[in-house]
Amino acid sequence: MAEVSLGFKPMEAFDVKGKRVLLRVDINSPIDPKTKKIVNENRIQKSLPTISWLLDHGAKLAMIAHQGDTLDYQNLIPLEEHAQKLSAGLGRPVDYIDDVCGPAAQQKVKELAESQAILLGNLRYLCEEISTFENAVKLKAEEMLDTYLVRSLAPLFDLYINDAFAAAHRNAPSMVAFQELLPSAAGPLFFKEVSALTKVMKSPEHPSVFVLGGAKISDAFGMMEQVLSSGTADKILACGVTGEVMLIASGRRLGTATDKFLADKGLDVFIEPAAKYLKEYPGRIIAPDDLAYEENGKRQELNIEALPKEALFLDIGTKTIERFEAEIKAAGTVFVNGPAGVFEDEKFAKGTKRVWQAIASAPGYTVVGGGDSVSAAARFTNMSDYSYVCTAGGAMVRFLSGKKLPLIAAMEKAGKKWK
Repeated sequence: MAEVSLGFKPMEAFDVKGKRVLLRVDINSPIDPKTKKIVNENRIQKSLPTISWLLDHGAKLAMIAHQGDTLDYQNLIPLEEHAQKLSAGLGRPVDYIDDVCGPAAQQKVKELAESQAILLGNLRYLCEEISTFENAVKLKAEEMLDTYLVRSLAPLFDLYINDAFAAAHRNAPSMVAFQELLPSAAGPLFFKEVSALTKVMKSPEHPSVFVLGGAKISDAFGMMEQVLSSGTADKILACGVTGEVMLIASGRRLGTATDKFLADKGLDVFIEPAAKYLKEYPGRIIAPDDLAYEENGKRQELNIEALPKEALFLDIGTKTIERFEAEIKAAGTVFVNGPAGVFEDEKFAKGTKRVWQAIASAPGYTVVGGGDSVSAAARFTNMSDYSYVCTAGGAMVRFLSGKKLPLIAAMEKAGKKWK
């Protein structure tokens, strides 16, 4: 994949031998709620080439990363298993200390030898690294230099490298502040992510089809108007809760069970913008033709002409699947974010399974993005069958919505400062 030209340096531009390098990676991974074990290693695996290159070239490497947050507290766990999986993937040891930047962590960093790596503790254990702090305090990068993380670690290092595009939407010290004090570079995964999304956004092969689903519909609506108005997307295939909202916005009644679900989740606020997009971009948003629900423990399907129905709809139906498959097969570019239904339940995995299989076998350029999307891809298809599997979720959505990401702004600033 050709890499886009960005206003900052790649890590390969630096001689790292014998240098203390601080590497910010994003290895935040899905966690089994019962066992608290990692269930998908996509981000970990994609970080391995960057780490290998740095160790092969003699860096004294310390890595910082996060897992979970205030918004997903059930995933807020130590990074010990992450270090074990990095060690296994690299075939060389990655030490771990359950201390983010305190005296014990600092001492470990000082003791690093060439080609030795350590993963420091979960960044989210610091209040200044959680989303609640970011949203409430709203510091600028230059105001973060007195944060505990930056003042504790920055003096120990010669170079800062960021390879965490998946967290590029976060205005946190670990993402945007070290660039103020240290020569800075981007890792190869960073460039690959930006290149793949830039291709989708700026120069897609047409027809360009976006499959937008899942339950977190703020992601879909965060990018929908931008990709429609710019011509990035010729068509949007709306499924999951996004598809239901589109049906309601078009004048369909789905039933009081669905109405209550949307109201309880605060998702009914998207009905008005959905109606606006349907009016402004006629024929370009394809809503489901039929939906699936559970009755007496079995999957049932219902044409939208037969609505309303007092049930929750948990998947798209067969007619919709076949229509989506045809659109995907004919597409020059396919971007997917969000599953078609509740694929974790075998009764309602049909839509996601067949749509993902259609994308995996499509002749066009295909990009999968977002945590649930990647999990579905891993479950139903061979990951190597996609043109690119993006590690990012929120950063990807913000990038495709045309907004400047805090990380990119910080790296561009560093690119001018540290020439």
